[in-house]
Amino acid sequence: MPMPLPRCQRQADGRDSGRAWSMVVAAFIGGFVVFGVLYSFGVFFGSMAAEFHADRTATSAFFSITNCCFYLFGSVTGRLSDRFGPRITVATGAVVMGVGLVLTACIGQMWIGYLTYGLGVGLGASCAYIPTLAVVGGWFDRQRNTAMGIAATGTGFGTLAIPPLAATLIQAYGWRVTDLVLGSGCFVLLCIAAAIVAPPPVVSSPAGRPLRRIVLSPAFLVLYLSWVCATIALLVPLVFLPAFAREHGVAPVAASALLSLLGGMGILGRVGIGVLASKVGTLRLFKISVAVMAASYLLWLPFTGYGWLLAFVAVLGLGYGVRISVMPVVLIEVFGSENLGAVFGIFFTASAASALGGPLLAGLVIDVTGSYLWGIAFALALGIVGFAVVVPLKVQRRPQDDTAGITAIPKAGAVVSK
Repeated sequence: MPMPLPRCQRQADGRDSGRAWSMVVAAFIGGFVVFGVLYSFGVFFGSMAAEFHADRTATSAFFSITNCCFYLFGSVTGRLSDRFGPRITVATGAVVMGVGLVLTACIGQMWIGYLTYGLGVGLGASCAYIPTLAVVGGWFDRQRNTAMGIAATGTGFGTLAIPPLAATLIQAYGWRVTDLVLGSGCFVLLCIAAAIVAPPPVVSSPAGRPLRRIVLSPAFLVLYLSWVCATIALLVPLVFLPAFAREHGVAPVAASALLSLLGGMGILGRVGIGVLASKVGTLRLFKISVAVMAASYLLWLPFTGYGWLLAFVAVLGLGYGVRISVMPVVLIEVFGSENLGAVFGIFFTASAASALGGPLLAGLVIDVTGSYLWGIAFALALGIVGFAVVVPLKVQRRPQDDTAGITAIPKAGAVVSK
């Protein structure tokens, strides 16, 4: 458990309180909406490709642009949240994301959708997710791991609930009406999150560590590279798995259920995360989760039926759930609790790099080879690299020094990358 910073004045009466747990609710809502919508795109894939007569590469660009904007803008929205407060940032996200989905329902050409869905939904999601997640760490001391784990279940529940809902609506009313419904729902739920969220009760000292020193540290760069590689691998099934399943005779709703199972297993990966982290260690648990994700692609590779796909998404979802829950805690424990919005936002630009290149490259590989096999192999290779680069990373914290993770590089061995 991190010790209080001697240079910060902390209002301890607000920590681990009932109001602190309301911030978990806000972060849960933000994750539910953002990841539920973004990760349901695979359900829209076939309908949109057919209507616009587009190939896999052009259609997957929707997903790539949206996720790239989502994570890239996080470096900006995180800083804005730190400076002006999270409430106005999240409220802006509610408007921008809702309007982006509604406008996408009206597009007549794909390039317009790249703006309304890619830019609109991506920017709105960034305003909603990064600020709500970042404040949770500042509201907790003793129960930080548990609170972060519960907050992160929002992404899993969103992935579990929204894809089958979207698939059902698409079958009944088409993808355009479905975007209208999702846009309205996003607006309402994110407005609720904006009404709840508030800055953590921490007043940081003006002598805080430079952000530049954090992002150029060996530990940050190693974690960043690992996140890029493993996330590229994760995005391949999120974009292509429903279409892959349908081409192999799986019914549309059953194909979309694979994404729901991934979300459900992601929820299980978050349950008890506080206990696991205390027994195994946060960084070690992160490494294990990345290894599990990489190994899961070995189950997709020898596809012989729907059962293999179920096994694949179950293992992938479990590793993914642990990884996304543990990562914010790793960042806090290694780099301290100051400027959380900015640190989180800059780190998660790694996912922007993944979203920009991953699905496009995988779609290109599949289109050129005419086989999903090489796309799966591509994901497997990146997953292995994501695990390999983080294996040597070690963190040693000095007692009663919440800043050891970054200020002691490399003098006291606080963070060592061999």
